[in-house]
Amino acid sequence: MALEDVHLDVLQNIEFAIVNVYQKQRDLRDIDVMRALDALIDVYRAEVRGHTPKEISLPEPEGTVFQRTKEMCDFRLGRPEAATCIQVPFEGEKTSSDILACLRKIRRSVDRWNKRRGQQGYLQFVSEFVK
Repeated sequence: MALEDVHLDVLQNIEFAIVNVYQKQRDLRDIDVMRALDALIDVYRAEVRGHTPKEISLPEPEGTVFQRTKEMCDFRLGRPEAATCIQVPFEGEKTSSDILACLRKIRRSVDRWNKRRGQQGYLQFVSEFVK
């Protein structure tokens, strides 16, 4: 079964977080999203391996994408500190491996749409579907 069939809710939640930043910062580019996702992938990969993630410090607007997306991921992991700032339907806790797979899937999508449509190709594409 495809990842999007099993974790469509998580993929949508993560993309919602990204689009939310884009709606407030229209100069956000796909490369900013890629860098934030790369940092998140590093964080959750370390977690899956049982390591302490390294401290992440990203410039703006990447830092905002990182923070909002991490909040959503932590919410989906059932971490109570994230639940206070997220208001989306909750369909059950996921594992760090699930989150990592979803982040990787979205990262590939950002790369693909960026190559097809330019600097904001992914952001423009995904904004059509995430409101």
